Amino acid sequence: MTGLPPVDLRSDTVTRPTPAMRRAMAEAEVGDDVFGEDPTVRRLEELGAGLLGCEAGLFVPTGTMGNQVALHVHARPGSEVILESRCHLLNYERAAMAVLSGLLPRAVASADGVLEPARVEEAFRAGSVVLAPTGLLALENTHNMAGGTVMTPDRTRELAALARARGVPVHLDGARLFNAAAALGVSARALAGGCDSVMVCLSKGLGAPAGSLLCGPRGFVDRAREVRKMVGGGLRQVGVLAAAGVVALEAMVDRLPEDHETARRLAAGLAGLAGVEVPVPPRTNILILKVPAPADAFVRKLAAGGVLALAIAPDRVRLVTHFDLPPDAVARTVAAAA
Repeated sequence: MTGLPPVDLRSDTVTRPTPAMRRAMAEAEVGDDVFGEDPTVRRLEELGAGLLGCEAGLFVPTGTMGNQVALHVHARPGSEVILESRCHLLNYERAAMAVLSGLLPRAVASADGVLEPARVEEAFRAGSVVLAPTGLLALENTHNMAGGTVMTPDRTRELAALARARGVPVHLDGARLFNAAAALGVSARALAGGCDSVMVCLSKGLGAPAGSLLCGPRGFVDRAREVRKMVGGGLRQVGVLAAAGVVALEAMVDRLPEDHETARRLAAGLAGLAGVEVPVPPRTNILILKVPAPADAFVRKLAAGGVLALAIAPDRVRLVTHFDLPPDAVARTVAAAA
């Protein structure tokens, strides 16, 4: 290890709150949010809903809770959720859809993390005496394990139209939706178009210490508030966290392209090294490398040079850029990998 602080590329969840966030948290006006009396939470929920083109918003502690609350509201037990085979909902939420809501995933494979309409159309089921019906279509944008790939507004609307024709609601896991918007040069509202609910994280590239927003029609959010309480997410003077979320939405969205540029420079530097491949050039702030197996050995090599990363498959390593990296992060990472 070097004597310098590590270059932490494990995730953009490692970001620390900015000085502006810390000031806002210290000065936040608060109340009891279970009673609907926290003005800072209400401000955050209204701000987020407006940015996403939704009627209402709900602050939740985590993105996983936001996703699971949405699934519980939208789909009845014993129905299926159509989703991409590598998505977060299926692989990284501890089977919560089955445990909490009695839902069964119907996984659909894709080449790049973006669902193909024809494949999705094949996955819909009306249900019968022996078949579980489709209860929900779930999308992910950006797609984490596909390397931060993005789904265009046109594709989202096309998939949503397929679901709508069958009376099936659509939930969007938009944990990094603002990254997708920055990469495509469109608004987050455009990317949420056609979906019945959308979850966005405040604690990743936007830098807040905790929290996500679940947004949708007012009736949906009213029901989601009840489910949030049921699963233990009813918080009290949570304005101290919501204040950081307000700063995240007002001050951190426009700087996300800087993280994308860092990921591109990182990819360019690493692609020239022996044994390292970049199968897909990064579109956003996630870079996935193909390395000689075992990937854990490559991760240990990076760690010896003061760089932290995650092995996500026997021959794959994920690097995630964010605003909390040192100025020499790219150079140090390339040097550690050489």
